[in-house]
Amino acid sequence: MLREELEFILSGTGNSPADWKLIDVAASESELLGFWGFVMPDHYMGGREFGGNSTLDTWLALTHIAPRTETIRLGTLVTPITLRPPSILAKMVSTLDNLSGGRAMLGVGAGSSQTEFDGYGQWSESKIRVEKTNEALSLILKLWTDDRVDFRGTYYSSNGAILEPKPQQKPHPPLLFGGVGRKMLLMAGRYADICLIPPFSQFSFGEAKKLVNEEAKRHGRDNEISFAAVAGNLPSASTEYDAKHYLKMCEQAVEDGCDYLVVPFRREDYIESMEDFATNIMPSFR
Repeated sequence: MLREELEFILSGTGNSPADWKLIDVAASESELLGFWGFVMPDHYMGGREFGGNSTLDTWLALTHIAPRTETIRLGTLVTPITLRPPSILAKMVSTLDNLSGGRAMLGVGAGSSQTEFDGYGQWSESKIRVEKTNEALSLILKLWTDDRVDFRGTYYSSNGAILEPKPQQKPHPPLLFGGVGRKMLLMAGRYADICLIPPFSQFSFGEAKKLVNEEAKRHGRDNEISFAAVAGNLPSASTEYDAKHYLKMCEQAVEDGCDYLVVPFRREDYIESMEDFATNIMPSFR
């Protein structure tokens, strides 16, 4: 008997130049295997926590992958939204969306690596980072949808900005939230298309989902947010692939009312694990 349906988002390849061959092969093969999306972390540097300081620019890497694929969605898990000027980020994502035929997806996070922000941006306390992220998203959405943007915020401003071409996806590319704290969950209720609730969230899955849905309702967004869970660890799986464990994670995601499951595998046997998962587990959730 077939179980409830899930869409699967492949993760865990990192964005290290040492992993580029794996990234390139995994993205193309995952489309052939029926994965819905392919996401990469978006870090310039982050030390040991984020796989070291030798990195590729993720949005450029995804743009390279785009013409080598046809249907799979391409995005980040997640972008620290305020690391770059939000107007520039809006242009980058819109460009990928156009070049890929409408397949870009923006992962949303407030940023957690002070090392990275010290090197490439401006580090702020958690409260300010969340406020900046909220304001940056407001500007990005205006640039994606309005003909001309005049924006005055506490942290960002824009005078007569015109972003053309607009993203192909309407009203805009999906926003995939990956925050774990209360403030980011509330922001997901306001903006998210997909809200990922990882196992290291500050709340249980049910508590987090309730927070998001209540905030969504407050903004007139009832039933507009899909939820995602994770099979394994992030940013990449660190233990040997266990089909029974991944199957249980799929079943738990269905039980929790998820529409998506993010699936990472460890680098040592990434392709083999991905193929086994797609062949022996995914069909039961289609």
